[in-house]
Amino acid sequence: MLNSHIPNDRTTAPANRSREAEGRLRVRIIAWITAISLLGDSMLYIVLPVYWQSFGLDALWQVGVLLSVNRFVRLPLNPLVGWLYGRMSKRSGVLAAAVLAFLTTAAYGALSGFAALLAARALWGAAWSLLRIGGYLTVLEAADDSNRGRLLGSYNGIIGVGSLVGMLAGGVLADTLGAGAVSLLLAAVMLAGVPLAWRYVPATADSRAGAAAAAESAGSPSAAKPALPRRPAALAPTPQAALVLASGLLTAVVFFGIYLGTMSRMIEAHMPAPGTLLVLGATLGAASLTGIVQAVRWAWSPLLSPRIGAWSDGPRGRLPVYLGSLALAAAALALLPLPLPFAAWLAVLMAAQLASTAITTLGDALAADAATGSARVAFMTTFTTVVDVGAALGPLVGFALIGSLGLDGLYYACAGLLLLLIAAWAVHRSLRSRSPA
Repeated sequence: MLNSHIPNDRTTAPANRSREAEGRLRVRIIAWITAISLLGDSMLYIVLPVYWQSFGLDALWQVGVLLSVNRFVRLPLNPLVGWLYGRMSKRSGVLAAAVLAFLTTAAYGALSGFAALLAARALWGAAWSLLRIGGYLTVLEAADDSNRGRLLGSYNGIIGVGSLVGMLAGGVLADTLGAGAVSLLLAAVMLAGVPLAWRYVPATADSRAGAAAAAESAGSPSAAKPALPRRPAALAPTPQAALVLASGLLTAVVFFGIYLGTMSRMIEAHMPAPGTLLVLGATLGAASLTGIVQAVRWAWSPLLSPRIGAWSDGPRGRLPVYLGSLALAAAALALLPLPLPFAAWLAVLMAAQLASTAITTLGDALAADAATGSARVAFMTTFTTVVDVGAALGPLVGFALIGSLGLDGLYYACAGLLLLLIAAWAVHRSLRSRSPA
């Protein structure tokens, strides 16, 4: 199988294969370090909305702040972290991130009160910036045009395992051991990232790569990007580009912010018994069921996302599939507050999960379609930054509005936002069809 890739110069072939294997190993190692470091953060999204009083919080708005502050911290820190990686070894940055991830997760279990948890979440934002840019630099060093996509796919797939395990194990264990105990248990597991970083992450610095990472740190490591031009190209303020950015912002607010942050509370409100469900003789709480629902989504995403993307590549284009996904999501979010039979209600919840998977994939594809010419990198960076801001604002706005709208009213408002997006895209499509070629 390797013979087809052997170069003519037999003396350099073993060295090339050795470098490729070493690069693949480094990418996998830093991906596993990142996955391990994500356990506490993923757990908190499931546990905190249900057990917020166990963490010493006084009001629901504090939950929204705690789930958002790490993203706000990350936005100004990313350029600084990229600059630092040009002046310190990658091992130092990743090792510091692994230690910070352990300390912040341990703080969730050992400390109590809003101020202490706010400081821990801010430190986690710094840890994630170090991990994200360190991983991006590792892929840049290991990849070339022939394997960049494969390495990035492997990197993101391994990271997804960390989110899956954190949400599933965290939710189940919180119902049985308690929120504080599960935080300390996951923190103990996360200590494994420290020796991995010390042993396998190289003690090197790359000023050129660090500068590139700082400039593109707002973007996603899930897609390969070309090198940045020395003078960033200006974005063309076209209606299509503006609508893509608005869609990214609003869908991030709805799905990555409000929906993700309040799902466990919505499940708790609709379970047949007060906060519990008996399945095959086992009692599941709201946090357990939320973890299972999220785990199903993480499990099907690698299979469904490529199929959805390929479907949107067909002759009808992406927009009909995107609008259909928005309509399905709006209908599901409008039905979730209703007192349906629990089996039917759970089916509606899974429909919302399916729509969220499709919207994420198709939104990225629409952004890639709108990013053309010399402004391609600038536009994709702007799009991913907008999505990050939406995900940060979502929990903050959502939990602030629960007091006035209620949880049901909040979901109706989210459905209304998605309907507004559908209307905006329909108007834009109509205007484009009427304009002269």
